[in-house]
Amino acid sequence: MEYVEVARCESERGELVLRERRPGPDDPRGGPTVLELRANGTFVMDTAEHASEQALADAALDAVADPRRVLVGGLGLGFTLDRVLGDRRVEHVDVVEIEPALVEWMRDGTIPHGRRLLADSRARVVVADITRAIAEAGPATWDVVLLDVDNGPDQLVHDANRAIYDEPFLRAVHDRLEPGGALVVWSAAPAPRLLVTLRSVFGDVDERQHAVRLQERDERYWLYAARRT
Repeated sequence: MEYVEVARCESERGELVLRERRPGPDDPRGGPTVLELRANGTFVMDTAEHASEQALADAALDAVADPRRVLVGGLGLGFTLDRVLGDRRVEHVDVVEIEPALVEWMRDGTIPHGRRLLADSRARVVVADITRAIAEAGPATWDVVLLDVDNGPDQLVHDANRAIYDEPFLRAVHDRLEPGGALVVWSAAPAPRLLVTLRSVFGDVDERQHAVRLQERDERYWLYAARRT
């Protein structure tokens, strides 16, 4: 396997790298070139396996009868946004992404499918910290909120993201949801404390495991779905 760096940026949060994984000349298996995103050396996601990002969107959209307004926390490589835009009921999507370079890579074609996604008139990208975006949203409300901002409360890439999984922020999200609206949170590992916190804010919460095949390894991710009743 060969790795070729495509783009890199440095911010106050550290290093963000976009690279390609290419089959080596002696690799009998061959296969397509895969785009991979890493933050501070930690794998974030790639274009080979994005079923869990799609499952995140499906879990939230399926929980709401009329998901017209959606908030996606974390742009990533855009697969959650793509799934949301594929639902004809959705009229508007706010995407909050803290890394401006990642948004630019989507806009300028460095991430090849990015231009198509961001050209959708229903999508609006805001470069901001998700906690600030929620706090400053004013009277704005959403039918669905999806959070895929870090690897989960117990496998943080950035320590500052810990607040995303704490009660004050989750209660702020709850208050921005329309009655019957849904919040779904992605995690790379079981998050029992998050489950307890969500239950204290929302009441009933659904914890779901999602099996994936990641770089020839069997992995499991977790989704935490809550509704404002």
